[in-house]
Amino acid sequence: MAEITLTFPDGAKKSFNEGVKPIEVAESIAKSLAKKSVSAKLNGAYVGMNDAMNESGDFALITKSDEEGLKILRHSTAHLLAQALRRLPKFEKMHFGVGPAIENGFYYDTDNGAGNQVSVDDFPEIEAMMKKIVKEDLPILSHEISKDEALDMFQDDPYKVELINDLPAGEKITVAVQGEHVELDRGGLVPSTGWIKHFKLVSVAGSYWRGDSDKAVMQRIYGTAFWNAEDLEEDLKRRAEAKERDHRNIGRDLDLFFTSQKVGSGLPVWLPNGATIRRQVERYIVDKELANDYLHVYTPVLSNLNLYKTSGHWDHYREDMFPPMDMGDGEFLELRPMNCPSHISVYQHKPRSYRDLPMRVAELGMMHRYEKSGALTGLSRVREMTLNDGHTFVAQEQLEDEFKSILAMMMEVYEDFNITDYRFRLSYRDPENTQKYFDDDEMWEKSQAQLKRAMDDMGLDYFEAPGEAAFYGPKLDVQTKTALGGEETLSTIQLDFLLPERFNLTYVGEDGQDNHRPVMLHRGIVGTMERFTAYLIEMYKGAFPTWLAPMQVQIIPVNVEAHGDYAKKIQKSLAKAGLRANVDTRSAKMGYLIRDAQTKKIPYTLVLGDQEQDNGTVTVRRYGSQDTESMSAADFKQLVEKDVARYSRPDEKA
Repeated sequence: MAEITLTFPDGAKKSFNEGVKPIEVAESIAKSLAKKSVSAKLNGAYVGMNDAMNESGDFALITKSDEEGLKILRHSTAHLLAQALRRLPKFEKMHFGVGPAIENGFYYDTDNGAGNQVSVDDFPEIEAMMKKIVKEDLPILSHEISKDEALDMFQDDPYKVELINDLPAGEKITVAVQGEHVELDRGGLVPSTGWIKHFKLVSVAGSYWRGDSDKAVMQRIYGTAFWNAEDLEEDLKRRAEAKERDHRNIGRDLDLFFTSQKVGSGLPVWLPNGATIRRQVERYIVDKELANDYLHVYTPVLSNLNLYKTSGHWDHYREDMFPPMDMGDGEFLELRPMNCPSHISVYQHKPRSYRDLPMRVAELGMMHRYEKSGALTGLSRVREMTLNDGHTFVAQEQLEDEFKSILAMMMEVYEDFNITDYRFRLSYRDPENTQKYFDDDEMWEKSQAQLKRAMDDMGLDYFEAPGEAAFYGPKLDVQTKTALGGEETLSTIQLDFLLPERFNLTYVGEDGQDNHRPVMLHRGIVGTMERFTAYLIEMYKGAFPTWLAPMQVQIIPVNVEAHGDYAKKIQKSLAKAGLRANVDTRSAKMGYLIRDAQTKKIPYTLVLGDQEQDNGTVTVRRYGSQDTESMSAADFKQLVEKDVARYSRPDEKA
């Protein structure tokens, strides 16, 4: 019998009979290794533990303890889900798209045509069928078939047929078989269904087939799986916590914002409570920037299309921009996707000297970007957004100091908002992607080195991410974890040597010559008002610190007739001090009104009765506490003023 030679990750080589299976290779090393080996790779391609190998090459086993092993389990659970759905009569004619493993679980895109759609109410029945198949411990085998065989095998599933027809000529087609169920698959599956023991279906959502809004809307079923029950239980707890923190749910419960198809997808409407939070953030960041020598401006939300052709946005971001508006006289106006060309126009308004630099321009600038409907989410993914945008024009020798100054201000802001869970990412270009990134090796190497040197000088930890840069230069991104477990960019500082060249920006140097070229730094400290507010809602779980809370004080008179005037007097005194207070005049039981104030997460609740009115005092209850305390009205006002002034951080003297 012919032999094959397998080369292991440590460089060792071993010969086996042709047709040997990965499970047999694992057993030849150690029985314990075979028991925990999930799958294998031969020359970079997946090989199932029960599949025969007929060629020599690099060989590696994938075990449960490997990160890739968990992905394989979840991928296999997606197949298990599809098999269970097909076994249930009401879903037996269901069509399937793709079912990959993702960061926190797996999904499968499905289409039941005119039949029953899957709802969360169906999950127990589906999971019961999945567990039945697990008990059957069906072997999972892969084998290669021809394109004609594949088209015949999946002729009743249009999505699989489309995938098969889109494969390049000569591409190998493999299928995975478990019992009666056959999947179009490239491998990376557990040895049998009996390996899949701890799983849970978690949600359903709509999704465009292959992410294309011109294609069918499918139903995406999400789930997760783990190797042990403890990890699954911990994940489900985390998901429950994330659901409680979801800014869309809290936004609805606290009347912060809403979205409506009547208004337009991706165009949130800010209600008074949400508008108050946003206004506080805007006032805070504008004051912070003015204190750091920024020049605040207002620039148009519409600009001549040629501006974005010069900047390069039209070439690089056209798909994310709305169609130009033909004004009928040869002029085309564009809803701006970025503010940088607008701020460049401010710089170009008149000649600049080295004495003007650094020149810091800032704006709460409204922008519009086209997002597909399926990607829109509450406040975090929208089509209209207002960016806390700033651009600094510096001389080359000022670049690193200005970068450090911006980063120092950014970290001050994080301290005031009590943001602690973040990490720094240095985002570089992918040198192979000449279409996305401006082709100037010297510029990229120089700017990336400066960015890295500045971070090293400040002694800050960071990780590097090739392929995440802007098209015009590298950037520092501040990455934060969302309540739903993902990661997104909260703030950014971007170095830019390109746009000053494209717009021919100059300044008069100390030598009197007007041919000196500035460098631009693009920065967003708190990002867009929409995404930052969504982040704050989730971070605080709707219980905003006093300085940000939509309503800071709820005043409840025990009897509106007897104590209403005193309550209004307290409210007016607080309002004059710039504090947000409301008198609750509803004729409901005191216990209900107090609970309602707690449900609305108002930082302070005051109860006013005869004793308080006679003594000029208030009875105070803080949000989240069962305790109350009595104090003079003047002391209470001072207490709240101090709370707001220190951004609701704990009193260091306490």
